[in-house]
Amino acid sequence: MKYLIGIDAGGTKTECLITNLKGDVLSQINSKGGNPLITGINKSAKNILSSIKKCNNKIKINFKDVEMLVVGSTGMGRKKDAANLLTELKKILKIKKIKVTTDAQIALEGASSNKPVCILIAGTGSIIYGKDKKGVLYRAGGFGRLLGDFGGGYSIGKKGLTAVSKELDGDSKKTLLTKLLRNKFHIKNSNDLISEVYRNNFPIQDFAPLVIKAAEKKDIIAKIILEEEIRELLELIILIRKKLKQRKLNISFTGSLIKSKNFYSNLLRTNIKKRLKFVNIIQPEHSPVYGAILLAKKYLNKR
Repeated sequence: MKYLIGIDAGGTKTECLITNLKGDVLSQINSKGGNPLITGINKSAKNILSSIKKCNNKIKINFKDVEMLVVGSTGMGRKKDAANLLTELKKILKIKKIKVTTDAQIALEGASSNKPVCILIAGTGSIIYGKDKKGVLYRAGGFGRLLGDFGGGYSIGKKGLTAVSKELDGDSKKTLLTKLLRNKFHIKNSNDLISEVYRNNFPIQDFAPLVIKAAEKKDIIAKIILEEEIRELLELIILIRKKLKQRKLNISFTGSLIKSKNFYSNLLRTNIKKRLKFVNIIQPEHSPVYGAILLAKKYLNKR
């Protein structure tokens, strides 16, 4: 039997999927993040290899029988970065064909392989991609955590930690975020916070779920943060509409913060319905990682 492998290498987790050539799922797992923009190219390749091995533990296939591996990850639209990751993967994986592409490409393929559609991604970062009737891809956002990624986990987490730092510094504005940070991460004072963030590489994006939790519990500061971030996501939608030159947009959600229903994603949906009447929110046909499998099938069929 011959096989296909799909990888969705995100900032917080890597999803791996092994199928037969028909696309029937044989094994699927999640493991630690493999986004090369966060971990670096070498670590990303090792994490992807680890994910594939873990996925293969269930079925024990021979990698010589894998016809193609497709890896989707943020930033791989830049040819140099994609080529560097491909080089590292070829060093450590004995697979016939390996293709490195963007997380957007696999997400769009999974959402709808044949129809014009947009995909809004909000995980650690944020970006929106759109595909027109001719199959041409457009994007807005995705400038990374230093220049953008508003509406994603890093931006939300950073604003949440900033609010905590102000309270720890004696600001009169109290927030539930301080208690949640202390309970979850054992950060009790200013020195703890500074040490964790600047010395111990505190995972800032991991604080985002607690900001969402605080907002759900009616914490005013947390809710203001989410409202600010949602406005940024709405702006991405407006920008992609201009680029696509379409009156109506079909949009699917993906990324850890919005692909499943929670307080944040529900608030986003409410704001879209209220303010962006031209948007139709649709369910993706398949997950991004299965989109990688669909791309692998397309590439093989072109041979």
